[in-house]
Amino acid sequence: MALPIKHHNKHSKGNRRSHHALKKVNLTKCGKCGEPVKPHYLCKACGHYNGRQVVNTGRRAEKALKKKAGAAK
Repeated sequence: MALPIKHHNKHSKGNRRSHHALKKVNLTKCGKCGEPVKPHYLCKACGHYNGRQVVNTGRRAEKALKKKAGAAK
């Protein structure tokens, strides 16, 4: 059976694994509502991305659903 030629000490093992640590998530504020949001992600609170309304949330979503239901009748 093959055996390692040299003993790997704790220091070398730690250096090899140094990039395995979890990193802190950077958050920015939504330009519309001020909620903390990941960069390049849609704001879940107001539905805005890059200065545009992308997803209807809250009252707007309810209003849109009622409008669609009324048009289907």
